[in-house]
Amino acid sequence: MRKISILFFLLLITFYTGLNASPPQIMNLSEIKPGMIGKGKTVLKGNKIEEFEVEIIGVLRNFAPNKNLILGRIKGPFFEKTGVIAGMSGSPIYVNDKIIGAIAYHFPFSKEAVAGITPIEEMIEISKKKTSKTLPSLGYLPVQDMITAGNFKKILNNLFLKKAKTFYSNSIVTPAIIPLVFSGFSPQVVEKHRNLFKNLGLEPIMGGSVQRKPSIRRFSLEDIKLREGEPVAIQLITGDLEVSGVGTVTYVDGSRVLAFGHPFFNLGTVEYLMSKAEVLTVVPSLESSFKLANTGDIVGKFTQDRFSGLLGEIGKMPYLVPLNIEIKNAGKSSKSFHLKFINDKILTPTFIYIALQNLVVDVGRSIGNLSLAFNGDIYLDNGKSVHLEDLFSGSLDSSAEEFSNLIAAVVYYLVNNQFKEVKIHKIDIKASCEEDLNVGYLEKVFIDKFEARPGDILSIKIYTRTSKGKLVENRVNLQVPYLPPGTEFNILIGDSRSIFQIESAQYRKRYFMPRSLDQLIRLLNNLRKNNRIYFKLFTSKKGIFLNGEEMPNLPPLIQRMLLSPRASSSPSITSFSTIKEYQLPVPFVFNGSTIIPIKVKE
Repeated sequence: MRKISILFFLLLITFYTGLNASPPQIMNLSEIKPGMIGKGKTVLKGNKIEEFEVEIIGVLRNFAPNKNLILGRIKGPFFEKTGVIAGMSGSPIYVNDKIIGAIAYHFPFSKEAVAGITPIEEMIEISKKKTSKTLPSLGYLPVQDMITAGNFKKILNNLFLKKAKTFYSNSIVTPAIIPLVFSGFSPQVVEKHRNLFKNLGLEPIMGGSVQRKPSIRRFSLEDIKLREGEPVAIQLITGDLEVSGVGTVTYVDGSRVLAFGHPFFNLGTVEYLMSKAEVLTVVPSLESSFKLANTGDIVGKFTQDRFSGLLGEIGKMPYLVPLNIEIKNAGKSSKSFHLKFINDKILTPTFIYIALQNLVVDVGRSIGNLSLAFNGDIYLDNGKSVHLEDLFSGSLDSSAEEFSNLIAAVVYYLVNNQFKEVKIHKIDIKASCEEDLNVGYLEKVFIDKFEARPGDILSIKIYTRTSKGKLVENRVNLQVPYLPPGTEFNILIGDSRSIFQIESAQYRKRYFMPRSLDQLIRLLNNLRKNNRIYFKLFTSKKGIFLNGEEMPNLPPLIQRMLLSPRASSSPSITSFSTIKEYQLPVPFVFNGSTIIPIKVKE
């Protein structure tokens, strides 16, 4: 039945495309003259398209490299109090019933509603762009063995904030602001990330969504048809949470749709969900008036995000990344959430980062002590996967921040790897929240002997004082390595951060570039965790650290070959060699470290 429904839907699209009226005639830029009176189309409430008058002021030529801008004054008492409205991006403008372009730019703090209109010819040029793979804007970032809350913020700074201020950011004319509607989000989470989006020309606002139709079989021609002047939304998240950028349809030619008149993120070839929208009202504002809107039915996808606007195609669905998460709260009741994210190397991890923070706030809390334990799997379309699990505990929103940072950073490293194109097949997570601190601090360590023969068993007791004042004892037995008599080795007992700091100093590298996708996946599967006590046995013998891997106890000949100036790699010489490493899971975040020297006797 589902296959029949999809076939029916596609036939409906074909039927609609064949019957759709011809696109409006185009007026070339060379025909535009100052003083011309035109009309524009947009929706100010509901789905009713309203017309407004526009007086052409002139043409601002070459306002950007090989780009022109038509200047127009929007007339009418309504626009006198609102100015150019956020959400009008893409509103088509006509002169003598010919389309000349789309409202796309405004003049901040202008006393009149003067708009910049992107010429329709430049928008139609988007259709000629070739589809290509999207790439990270600033290249691949090195991987660290320990991913902290600062990792993904650094990624955001490198990939977004440095690109936010484009060449027109200090100009008088700027792209019209796009309302970015958050549905199902906590106002606190939206406010936390407000500056990120405002720097990108987006205005985060709280909104809702129109009730989805339960089955594709109920779609009609009206459901899938878009008209010039209608509101249209770019959906970045759909499901139990939604994030959508709202603009206006400019030009429809069969199944092809042009909208916005300026970039959303200017990412080139994209796969954004395209949906209808419903305008609830226009909110006048001294800073920037905006349309308050709900998202509606999904009708297709946007395939190009370019300087002169966005190109979409009705009836085509993008690849989406599903994320399923179940979160138990302190009362042991649980909530399940099902989300789908657009597939993009930058936007997917960014919105996973924000959405997960919001879900933790929804089930747990954002202010006060909170411990969050989770385990999850990130499945790739090549059949491989990354398993993650950890425990975070802290005050304010640190637990939610570290949790969402870890998932988002791992997703970023996977989809931006330099070796093979991979997609996230799905992400499954189970988490639990406790409204209390769950941290343990190393208090003392007892060992039964400091001299032992090779193969002997060392009995070690680790005492940890928890945040609740309880003294917890853990016992482990470690075998003495087979080393020559008189040799001394050390046992490092510590938390993940201590191990990372010691190794960073030892290897003289805090990060490295993986040499293959398999090595990256192996590293991500073995990230150190907070709820572990780590035991590292090492000697003072020199070793080699190469391509993210320690190589202890190498034969002298191999060492000389790797250290040769003719070698293609550049290894680091370490002052010690790791013999063995163990880990002990504990039900709390472990903090502390100590080193115990052991002498091997005959």
